[in-house]
Amino acid sequence: MRKLLLPLVATLPLLAGGCIAKTAWDVATLPVKAGSQAVDWTTTSQEESDRNYGKKMREKEAREGKERRKREKECKKNPETCQSYDGYRASDPE
Repeated sequence: MRKLLLPLVATLPLLAGGCIAKTAWDVATLPVKAGSQAVDWTTTSQEESDRNYGKKMREKEAREGKERRKREKECKKNPETCQSYDGYRASDPE
Protein backbone atom coordinates (compact mmCIF):
# COMPACT_ATOMS: atom_id res chain seq x y z
CA MET A 1 0.00 0.00 0.00
CA ARG A 2 2.81 2.36 0.85
CA LYS A 3 4.42 1.79 -2.53
CA LEU A 4 1.21 2.84 -4.28
CA LEU A 5 0.66 5.93 -2.14
CA LEU A 6 4.09 7.47 -2.68
CA PRO A 7 3.86 7.79 -6.50
CA LEU A 8 0.32 9.13 -6.20
CA VAL A 9 1.38 11.81 -3.73
CA ALA A 10 4.39 12.67 -5.89
CA THR A 11 2.26 13.19 -9.01
CA LEU A 12 -0.48 15.15 -7.23
CA PRO A 13 1.31 18.54 -7.48
CA LEU A 14 1.86 17.99 -11.19
CA LEU A 15 -1.83 17.29 -11.75
CA ALA A 16 -3.14 20.19 -9.67
CA GLY A 17 -0.15 22.52 -9.82
CA GLY A 18 -1.74 25.16 -12.03
CA CYS A 19 -4.84 25.32 -9.92
CA ILE A 20 -2.90 25.68 -6.67
CA ALA A 21 -0.57 28.29 -8.15
CA LYS A 22 -3.51 30.33 -9.44
CA THR A 23 -5.25 30.16 -6.07
CA ALA A 24 -2.06 31.22 -4.30
CA TRP A 25 -1.67 34.12 -6.76
CA ASP A 26 -5.29 35.19 -6.26
CA VAL A 27 -4.89 35.13 -2.48
CA ALA A 28 -1.64 37.11 -2.68
CA THR A 29 -3.07 39.81 -4.97
CA LEU A 30 -6.43 40.14 -3.19
CA PRO A 31 -5.32 42.94 -0.79
CA VAL A 32 -3.91 44.96 -3.69
CA LYS A 33 -7.13 44.59 -5.70
CA ALA A 34 -9.26 45.51 -2.69
CA GLY A 35 -7.09 48.57 -1.96
CA SER A 36 -7.23 49.82 -5.53
CA GLN A 37 -11.01 49.37 -5.59
CA ALA A 38 -11.33 51.42 -2.39
CA VAL A 39 -9.19 54.19 -3.89
CA ASP A 40 -11.31 54.12 -7.04
CA TRP A 41 -14.49 54.53 -4.98
CA THR A 42 -13.09 57.48 -3.00
CA THR A 43 -11.54 59.50 -5.82
CA THR A 44 -13.26 61.54 -8.52
CA SER A 45 -12.30 61.01 -12.15
CA GLN A 46 -11.67 63.96 -14.45
CA GLU A 47 -14.78 63.06 -16.47
CA GLU A 48 -16.93 63.02 -13.33
CA SER A 49 -15.41 66.29 -12.16
CA ASP A 50 -16.16 67.94 -15.53
CA ARG A 51 -19.72 66.61 -15.47
CA ASN A 52 -20.31 67.97 -11.94
CA TYR A 53 -18.82 71.36 -12.88
CA GLY A 54 -21.04 71.59 -15.97
CA LYS A 55 -24.13 70.75 -13.92
CA LYS A 56 -23.23 73.39 -11.34
CA MET A 57 -22.75 76.04 -14.05
CA ARG A 58 -26.06 75.18 -15.76
CA GLU A 59 -27.86 75.49 -12.42
CA LYS A 60 -26.17 78.84 -11.78
CA GLU A 61 -27.15 80.13 -15.24
CA ALA A 62 -30.73 79.00 -14.65
CA ARG A 63 -30.85 80.91 -11.34
CA GLU A 64 -29.40 84.02 -12.98
CA GLY A 65 -31.94 83.80 -15.82
CA LYS A 66 -34.79 83.46 -13.37
CA GLU A 67 -33.52 86.46 -11.38
CA ARG A 68 -33.13 88.51 -14.59
CA ARG A 69 -36.70 87.71 -15.70
CA LYS A 70 -37.93 88.64 -12.23
CA ARG A 71 -36.13 92.02 -12.41
CA GLU A 72 -37.48 92.69 -15.92
CA LYS A 73 -41.00 92.04 -14.71
CA GLU A 74 -40.47 94.44 -11.78
CA CYS A 75 -39.01 97.07 -14.15
CA LYS A 76 -42.14 96.97 -16.28
CA LYS A 77 -44.28 97.56 -13.19
CA ASN A 78 -42.08 100.28 -11.62
CA PRO A 79 -39.69 101.78 -14.21
CA GLU A 80 -38.55 104.59 -11.88
CA THR A 81 -37.11 102.17 -9.27
CA CYS A 82 -35.58 99.89 -11.86
CA GLN A 83 -31.87 99.18 -12.18
CA SER A 84 -30.90 97.80 -15.53
CA TYR A 85 -29.09 94.49 -15.64
CA ASP A 86 -26.77 93.92 -18.55
CA GLY A 87 -25.26 90.72 -17.24
CA TYR A 88 -21.74 90.18 -16.02
CA ARG A 89 -19.07 92.31 -17.62
CA ALA A 90 -15.38 91.88 -17.10
CA SER A 91 -13.51 94.96 -15.98
CA ASP A 92 -11.25 96.82 -18.40
CA PRO A 93 -7.56 95.98 -17.98
CA GLU A 94 -6.67 99.69 -18.35
